[in-house]
Amino acid sequence: MPVLVDIEAFLASARAGGLSAAAREVGTTPSVISKRVGRLETELGTKLFTRSTRALKLTAEGERLRPRLQQIVSELQDVLSDTGPELRGLRGTLRVRTPNTIGSMFIGKAVTRFQAANPDMRIELHLIDRPVNPLEEGFDVSLGALPQSYWGVHETPIQPYPRVLVAAPGYMKVRPPPATPSDLVAHDCLAFMLVGHTWTFEGPSGPVSTEIRARYTVNDSGILLDAALQGLGLAVLPRFLARDPLRDGRLVELLPDFPVSALWLKALVPSHKSRRPEIIAFLDHIQKEFDPPPWDR
Repeated sequence: MPVLVDIEAFLASARAGGLSAAAREVGTTPSVISKRVGRLETELGTKLFTRSTRALKLTAEGERLRPRLQQIVSELQDVLSDTGPELRGLRGTLRVRTPNTIGSMFIGKAVTRFQAANPDMRIELHLIDRPVNPLEEGFDVSLGALPQSYWGVHETPIQPYPRVLVAAPGYMKVRPPPATPSDLVAHDCLAFMLVGHTWTFEGPSGPVSTEIRARYTVNDSGILLDAALQGLGLAVLPRFLARDPLRDGRLVELLPDFPVSALWLKALVPSHKSRRPEIIAFLDHIQKEFDPPPWDR
């Protein structure tokens, strides 16, 4: 099916942002990827990318067609897998995405145990620290605690993801402790890039949000923890990362009467894939692995 090969070349190029990276993903050469994408553009009668010497960028039409073409490929793959030989146990391929910190500490171990229990399956586990729409980027499951939702994507809540506001004792010696969230405007704050500069707390009368002044912004929770330990400012951290430093006094908890609003660890699955047996089994496995959550054990 040449058109399917061309669509897959386009989707790989969109994911990778370049012909060379797409070629490595697909297992061919950049010139072949370029030829396939060009052939698809001719078939569709529109340009899908603007090309430069450094990268590819989707055109407006490429952005519009990408999720539709991804869904076509996914549904066809599902049909082909359903019409194969009689199954003995779970088979097929799962592409799973998870953030770096929680992925390396907890989710990766759970996925490894699922792979060990289902040796006939192929699993790709990608650690990516940014919001991911699994429908657009070709993932079967995206696990994470960011609040983003997407059209055509089913959400399965797994566990609350508790967080805590902390600072190093050295920082607090020279700055007055905040009494309410509004006091944070007078403090240096350390921000997690993917959550942003608005922090939300649970007050006696409901949620309270405040805009913070970010001295340092990163997209990795481990770096955020290190910055807090060095006394660079206040940080909102996953409670499991802050637990040991709080216990031994390297960090102190702030605003205990205004706990940080919890995020939810959840699984995002393209809706048309949500009834696939391997995905149902995988989500059931993850929910069992996280009940109780491993950071509370």
